[in-house]
Amino acid sequence: MSSPRIGKTALVTGANGITGYAIIDHLVRLPKDEWSKIIITSRRPIKTAIIDPRVQFIALDFLDSVDEIVAKMKPLCGDVTHAFFASYIHSDDFKLLREKNVPLFNNFLDAVDAACPMLERVCLQTGGKYYGVHLGPVKVPLEEWFPRYEDGGHNFYFPQEDRLKEAQARRQTWSYNIIRPNAIVGYSPQANGMSEVVTVAIYMLICRELNQPAIFPGNEYFWNTIDDNSYAPSLADLTVWAVSEDRCKNEIFNHTNGDVFVWRHIWVDFAAYLGLEAPEPAFEKARGQATVLANEVDLVEWVKDKREVWERVVQKYGGSVGAFDYGTWGFFSWATGKSWLTISSVNKARKFGWKRHDSTMETWFETYQAFENAGVLPPRAALFAS
Repeated sequence: MSSPRIGKTALVTGANGITGYAIIDHLVRLPKDEWSKIIITSRRPIKTAIIDPRVQFIALDFLDSVDEIVAKMKPLCGDVTHAFFASYIHSDDFKLLREKNVPLFNNFLDAVDAACPMLERVCLQTGGKYYGVHLGPVKVPLEEWFPRYEDGGHNFYFPQEDRLKEAQARRQTWSYNIIRPNAIVGYSPQANGMSEVVTVAIYMLICRELNQPAIFPGNEYFWNTIDDNSYAPSLADLTVWAVSEDRCKNEIFNHTNGDVFVWRHIWVDFAAYLGLEAPEPAFEKARGQATVLANEVDLVEWVKDKREVWERVVQKYGGSVGAFDYGTWGFFSWATGKSWLTISSVNKARKFGWKRHDSTMETWFETYQAFENAGVLPPRAALFAS
């Protein structure tokens, strides 16, 4: 027997990823009369137990044919009102991202349009690469109205957004939102391609085990400049808020925590949180703004012989040996090797009524605690007991 729908029905893709999991975690905290059913998908089984009875899982690969996807969706998705696309296939080679991520979204959109006759809103997450932050200096703060740059056909966010707008304009039966975060931090049930806090934690704990200082791997410019982050729970808050507001129909919103941080301070404070020192580096590279990447430490090379050291860390203090593979060394080298600003404005979301603020430093601590609770990173109490 089917029960009458008393609230909205969500479909969330990428359930094992950092954004998909955060959206699910946010939805299950909301009352049943707001969200009566939450359908979640991923290619692989869910890594974290979710006991809320509203949650139902479908194994979907959006690189399969649309007909196959629709056939799997139809038994459960007939009353979906809000679809959240949080799937992503990562590559450190930015030119390869389009190859998989464009068909991934196109198939999702075609399948949702066919299998969800009650559809009211589709939400697509893109990100800072929409503005070209991965290529060199850009105008900051980044704002949603900025024109596109000449991308040479590589930016996969452009065709994703174009396809979404085209489909909505053609169908006129549902509306959309596009959310653009910056450098997402937070818990994820499995490794993801851009895991900043976990990568820093692994790096620092290995340095601690080797009795070496935690040298900032970036450059002097970035060490002294400001940056911003998107905390996954806050990103989920903005996303669910936007799709629930009539005034936000067909709108695009940047997301950040609402503050900025200076790398030299967050680096030293997080090192202290883990019980080690992070001295002022003797920088040789990128003393001022430049247009190329510059890293004092090549983390991709540095980490190649460090697995055994991480195993010693886990043996002494706890955590998971497999956490070593959560490190995203190429991404973090890029993130700290830039010598230009990538700050986003959240003024538009504020003007529309979104209120949440988060302290980025606190979100780093909370992210570590979440991975500690999940048994991935060593307990801090064990670090300080020795």
